Amino acid sequence: MKRQHLWLIILILIVINFMSVAYFLGKGEPSQSEVVAQIGKDEITRQDWLNEMEGRYGKEVLDEMIDGKVIEAAGDKYDVEIDKEEIDREIKMLKSAYGTSAAALSINEEQWRKQIKDSLMLEELLTKEVSISEEKLQQYFEDNQAQYEIKDTYHLSQIVLANKEEAEQTVKELDNGSSFTAMALEKSTDTLTAAQGGDLGYVTVDDENYETIIKAAQDLKAGEWSDPVKTDEGYAIVLLQEFVEGETYSFKDVKSQIRRQMALEQMDLPVSTEPFKDEVDIETFYDGAL
Repeated sequence: MKRQHLWLIILILIVINFMSVAYFLGKGEPSQSEVVAQIGKDEITRQDWLNEMEGRYGKEVLDEMIDGKVIEAAGDKYDVEIDKEEIDREIKMLKSAYGTSAAALSINEEQWRKQIKDSLMLEELLTKEVSISEEKLQQYFEDNQAQYEIKDTYHLSQIVLANKEEAEQTVKELDNGSSFTAMALEKSTDTLTAAQGGDLGYVTVDDENYETIIKAAQDLKAGEWSDPVKTDEGYAIVLLQEFVEGETYSFKDVKSQIRRQMALEQMDLPVSTEPFKDEVDIETFYDGAL
């Protein structure tokens, strides 16, 4: 796995923690003494809850937010921009390349796009003075061309039932307005995906482990579910959440990506905002400056 993509995934996982905290912090304006859990005679108040989340995630989330602001400031200073096409391509490549791990990352694509943009901008900032010949870039592309070929990819969910009768009854309930996620949690015999509301993640068209349900998904539009499909585990109802059309990128499409990647390897430096932090004044609650 390339260092570039590793760093992207780390950033995205951090922002998911932030989103979870932000979601709860943003729900209305209730009293901090409001009880959010009762365990026998013991109570957990909203303030207890928020303090615990801040203790676990607070500094990590704040550091990630600071990094984003540092990248924005450095981008403005050095006139560095990232094209929307590059962000779109990275999203497609992540979905296709990392399969089920990407399912958890689809919570909020706007946040996801922001993290990818920051990641690419930081790489561009770190490597802006590195020059690599056209011949070397072209050779890298030819040696690694398979990396730049995206296969048709399906974001799928499933509900697995023991027999056809149960599956047909479940389809009727879905047709009558029942939630697919709730039905998967309640009924699916596949415990791994059931715990995720049936979410299988992103599956490429040639994944032999899901050949049967991919075939069923190919006849669906996003948001539609299939009739029961016979599988080795029983009968599956397949929901197509998203279809990502395959694409083959040209050297011109990925030239800047290759240059950054080769430059980072040549420099042998961590992908970090540290070189730019001295260019802005940073004060935080955690270092006692505020």
